[in-house]
Amino acid sequence: MITVLVMMAVLWGTGAAMGTPKRARWIMIAVLLAAVIVLQLALADGHPLREATGGDVRLWGLILGFVGVGYGYRYLLRKVKARADGPVDAPVQTGSFSEAELDRYARHIMLREVGGQGQKALKNAKVLVVGAGGLGAPALQYLAAAGVGTIGVIDDDLVENANLQRQVIHTTDQIGRPKVQSAADAMTALNPHVTVRPYHRRFTADIAHDLIADYDLVLDGTDNFTTRYAVNAACATLGVPLIAGALTQWEGQMSLYDPAKGAPCYACVFPDAPDPSLVPSCAEAGVIGPLPGVVGAMMALEAVKEITGAGDGLRGRLMIYDALYAQTRVINAKRREDCAVCTGLH
Repeated sequence: MITVLVMMAVLWGTGAAMGTPKRARWIMIAVLLAAVIVLQLALADGHPLREATGGDVRLWGLILGFVGVGYGYRYLLRKVKARADGPVDAPVQTGSFSEAELDRYARHIMLREVGGQGQKALKNAKVLVVGAGGLGAPALQYLAAAGVGTIGVIDDDLVENANLQRQVIHTTDQIGRPKVQSAADAMTALNPHVTVRPYHRRFTADIAHDLIADYDLVLDGTDNFTTRYAVNAACATLGVPLIAGALTQWEGQMSLYDPAKGAPCYACVFPDAPDPSLVPSCAEAGVIGPLPGVVGAMMALEAVKEITGAGDGLRGRLMIYDALYAQTRVINAKRREDCAVCTGLH
C-alpha cells in the first residue's frame, strides 16, 4: 500500500511541477487506483505484487468510500452555499451568511420549500413574542435556532421555581431574574447570529401600537384575555399577522389571525372573554409539562412557514390538540362581518 501511496504522491508532485491542471492530476491518480484494483482482483492471494499494493481489494474499496464521502460532502456544501447566495436580482438579498451560518442552517437551506431565499427571509425578519412563559419559552428557542434575525420578547414577570417544570428556556440559576433577560441570554447562547430585544415590562394597550409597528409578525403566548385582546387589536389595525396559542391542563390550541389577508382576527373567533371561573389559570388548574413545548414549538414552526412562504399555514384555521388522548382537530374559522375589532379594516 505504501508503494501505491508513494506513486500517487509522485504523480501529484510531478504534475504540479509541470503545471498540469488539478483535474488531469486527479485523472492520473484515478487511473492508477483502477489499475491497482484490477491487479487485486486478477492476482491470487499471496502474490508479491498483490501484497505490495495492499493485499486486499476491500481495503481500497474502503479508502475510496471515505474519499467519496468527503468529496460528496464538499460538493453538497458548495451547492448549499450557491443556493444561499442566490441570483443577484433576487427580491430578498439584504445581509449575507458567514461560513458558520451556512453550516448552522444547512438543513433548512437544503429544503426545497425554504432554500437560500427562505433562510435570508428568516434572517431579515423581525418577530415579536409576547410572553416568555410556557408558550413563549419554546417558541423563542426555536425562532432563535432557526435564524430569525431580530426577535423581540416582552414580559414583566420574574423567573420562579414553579416555572421550571415547563418553561425550559429558564434554568434554576435564573430564578429571580426577569424572564426576558433570562430568555435573551439563553437565545444568544444558542445562536449568537440573532439580535434579541428584551422588554421587561407589561404589554398594555397604550404601548401596543408603537411596539408592534416595528415587527413583521407577532406570537402571543400570554395567559390572560386582557393582553390577548390588546395584542390582537394592535395587530389587526397595523395589518401584522398574529400567531396566538393557549393552554389548559392537557389541551392546547393555536391559529394564525390575519384580517389583512381575509382571515379572521382573534376577536372574530373569540368575541367575548369567558368568565374567569370557566377558564382557570395554569396555577389553578395545572398543566402537563411538555404540552407548552409542543404547542410553542408548533407556533414557531408556523412562524417559520409564514416568513418563508412554505406550505399551508393556519390562517383561517384553528388547531386544537388534546395531549391526553393524542388527538388533533383543525376547524375552519371565518371572519365575522360584525367584528368590533377588524370590521372595516384593510
